[in-house]
Amino acid sequence: MHSSSVTPANDLEAIARKGGKLRRMAVRIPTYMADIRENPAWLPMFLLARTIPGRRAHWLTAKASNGSIAGLPSMFDGVDADAAVVALKRDGIFADLQLPDAVTEEISAFAHETPCFGNFDRKVEFMASDHRATEDWLGRPILSGHHFERALDCPAVLAVQRDPLLSEIARRYLGAQAQLITTRTWWSFPTRASEADRSLASLDKYHFDLDDWRMIKFFFYLVDVDAGTGPHVYVRGSHNKRRMKHQLTLLVGHPADEIVDYYGKDSPITLTGKAGSGFVEDPFGFHMGTVATEKPRLMMEVGFGVSKPSRRRFHGEPVLR
Repeated sequence: MHSSSVTPANDLEAIARKGGKLRRMAVRIPTYMADIRENPAWLPMFLLARTIPGRRAHWLTAKASNGSIAGLPSMFDGVDADAAVVALKRDGIFADLQLPDAVTEEISAFAHETPCFGNFDRKVEFMASDHRATEDWLGRPILSGHHFERALDCPAVLAVQRDPLLSEIARRYLGAQAQLITTRTWWSFPTRASEADRSLASLDKYHFDLDDWRMIKFFFYLVDVDAGTGPHVYVRGSHNKRRMKHQLTLLVGHPADEIVDYYGKDSPITLTGKAGSGFVEDPFGFHMGTVATEKPRLMMEVGFGVSKPSRRRFHGEPVLR
């Protein structure tokens, strides 16, 4: 029997995947180091909150909401906070929110009229309508355009983040310690991009968020979103259980076949909808934003957690090399 020095194709694919994972980790190292310097308590969260025992232990510290803001006037007419919390506990997601038309239109107009920053880089500033021209000028793809702190200049954005229904759902699900930690608006653009670019933009790969021990995030589409606009996908039930290999790795992103094989082919839900439609999810569950192929997607996020918010992550901004 003769041995061969030729590496089988499946081994080459495994090496390529490993190399891609190492590159993704290397890209995030500056962000991780900045988090540790700003808040040393971030490190134990980052290491332990990915495990089910670690998370369950922290959930024991949750204090019950006293309902002090329940019943205050809200722009979300007819939404039952209790029903939302039941769905979050069971599935990790509640997809029955709708912004008023006037609010949707105001935020959308703001996003169209306000320059954004491409691929998280503050040196790449452009209007959304100039996306293609900016790509041509740079000579590289631009997947996303974030407004960072500029989003807080929009009164409608502030009205949404301060709405008492969102706070009440957060307090009932996370505990009375729940506090606002993220507010952002951003574009996702149709373009050709490498896997590394898509990974940095958290696109096309199932992942979970580790920004805090306990979190929920509200998302709102600000344009009509169909299959060609990069809809969000969430794996129902994946917030409550986790394959052991996914708890012990420092990577949060995993191939779709791994996730579907473990959680079942009926677990992923693809969220499409008209402008103004929204949902709230526990981001510890596996989810992904798909790549827009036909039209840009405009989205707003309001996130709640239980720890001191990072000044930088308040705008969703990583640290780049």
